[in-house]
Amino acid sequence: MSEKRVLVVGGTGYLGQHLLHGLSEIEGKPYDVAATHHSMPLPQLLLDALPHSFVFFHVDLKSGSGFDAVALKFGQPDVVVNCAALSVPRVCENDPDSAMSINVPSSLVNWLSSFTENKETLLIHLSTDQVYEGVKSFYKEEDEIAPVNVYGKSKVAAEKFIYEKCSNFAILRSSIIYGPQTISPVPKSLPIQWIDSVLSKGEKVEFFHDECRCPVYVRDVVKIILALTNRWLSEDKQMQLLLNVGGPDRVSRVQMAEVVAEIRGYSTSLIKPVSASSVDRGVQSPADISMDITKLVQTLNIDPVTYKDGVNLTLAAEAT
Repeated sequence: MSEKRVLVVGGTGYLGQHLLHGLSEIEGKPYDVAATHHSMPLPQLLLDALPHSFVFFHVDLKSGSGFDAVALKFGQPDVVVNCAALSVPRVCENDPDSAMSINVPSSLVNWLSSFTENKETLLIHLSTDQVYEGVKSFYKEEDEIAPVNVYGKSKVAAEKFIYEKCSNFAILRSSIIYGPQTISPVPKSLPIQWIDSVLSKGEKVEFFHDECRCPVYVRDVVKIILALTNRWLSEDKQMQLLLNVGGPDRVSRVQMAEVVAEIRGYSTSLIKPVSASSVDRGVQSPADISMDITKLVQTLNIDPVTYKDGVNLTLAAEAT
């Protein structure tokens, strides 16, 4: 085994699978890689596509059961990337206890603090743009956080917990993550694929004109995580980072659909703009949580692709 260990928590989810694929593509295989999963059984498609050296562990984030096996068979990780979350706002609203127990990584952080080896672990934690209230455009990291739903509140609680308990961390406030389907398809509907599917039927579809985000291409998120991992392992100095992670474009749901229609050749007359307030989704949603990503670009020298370019890449990948 090499001496640098990377643990991906939530390895069978959308971002987790893309991250594992990204780790498998690094030349020279510089890291030992392990991943946790909660759903059973492990997807065979994913196992077949990854190096046999990648190890999977069944872990329950609520109770922490399973982390002892990781410690025993894999050891203390140098980097942990926490991709696991209960991320559907409506589900969180209906079950706030589960939202808090899964989204606040207390069992993970407590487990990391149990190691007595004389080395530090970097925790890279995925947070959300939904920590912002949504009353202005292009939020900066230092702006006030005032979430309007349980999902956002659980993510704020997670950030505070990490600040209090961890010496080294990078918190990534991510916007909508979009891109190609995973090696083993995830059950949730993916934004670009869903838009493409409904518009392809040739019937009018309603999209919100007054909810704005900065969607980010999944492979850019992977690039950001790998850059942070590399920096931590090569520079070996304290890291306490908070970064907005989004694409460069502020777009409404209508604009998201218009780009897909333009690329696919669908009529934009199929896109019917409506106000978000006209639909009861069972959960309050912030109106404009677009983010300023200047700090991300300057810190890591990474420029996320434009929304249009990301959609082109997504649809091209789906066609292969």
